[in-house]
Amino acid sequence: MSTNLLMQFAQAIATKTIRVIDLTQTLEPTTPILPLPPEFGQSWPFKIEEISRYDDRGPAWYWNNFSCGEHTGTHFDAPIHWVSGKDHAHNATDTIAVDQFIAPACVIDVVQEVKDNPDFLLTQKHVEAWEQEHGRIPEGSWVLMRTDWSKRKGAKDYLNMDEGGSHVPGPHADLVQFLVRERNVIGWGGESVGTDAGQAFTSTPPFPCHCIMHGANRFGLASLTNLDQLPATGAVLITPPLKIVNGSGSPCRVLALVSSAT
Repeated sequence: MSTNLLMQFAQAIATKTIRVIDLTQTLEPTTPILPLPPEFGQSWPFKIEEISRYDDRGPAWYWNNFSCGEHTGTHFDAPIHWVSGKDHAHNATDTIAVDQFIAPACVIDVVQEVKDNPDFLLTQKHVEAWEQEHGRIPEGSWVLMRTDWSKRKGAKDYLNMDEGGSHVPGPHADLVQFLVRERNVIGWGGESVGTDAGQAFTSTPPFPCHCIMHGANRFGLASLTNLDQLPATGAVLITPPLKIVNGSGSPCRVLALVSSAT
C-alpha cells in the first residue's frame, strides 16, 4: 500500500497533477545581506570562483568554489541560531529530524497593506480574520507572509535602509507568541532578508520572531519568492538545509508542492 502511494505521488509529479514551485531566490554576488552594526561580526556576501571549465585547469570538468554566510539568500534558520534556542536538543541543521523538513503551509497575503506601509506588522487580529475565511491554521504548519517584497530589485530597495535602520514588514511579537502557543506552528517564513521586521530591534522582546520561534524550537525561512503562486492553504513545503555540523542555518532550495486543481 505504501509503495503504491509513493508511485501515485511520483506519477502526479510527472504528469504535473502536482506542481512543483520554486520559492528560492538565485544565489549570486549581488544577493543582499543584512549589515549589522560595525561592532558586531559580519556575514560574508556570496562569492563564487571558478576552479576549472574544460580547460588546462581541468580538461573534462567544470566546477566552482563558493563562500557565504549561513544566512545568505533564501535560507533556513535553525533554533540554535538564536540565544533563546541554544539549549534545545537536536537544534542544528545536522541534527534536526529530517521529517520536519516537509510540512504544509498557510500563506497570508498582505501585499496591499505593505504597499502603504513598509514597516507593516502582521498581528493576531489579521491572522484570525484570515482564519475566518480559510480555516484554522493546522498544527505543524509553516505560516508564510506574502508581501511581494521579493520583487524589489537591488540591495538598496530590498534592504530599504535609512539612518533609522531597515524598513521591511514582519510579524508582531504578540502574533509570534500566538502562533507558537495557540497554533503550534513549525515555523515562520517571509520574503525579506530575515524573518523579523526591519524595526524588530524596537520590539518587546527584540527580534521576536527569532527570540520566540527559536526559543520554542521552531524554524524560520527568509528571502522566499514566488509566494504569489501559492494558494492560501494546501501547499506542502520541502525545506532541507545543508547538513552543516552544528549549523545555525544554511541557504536552501525551498520547494512547494501544489495541486494543479487549486
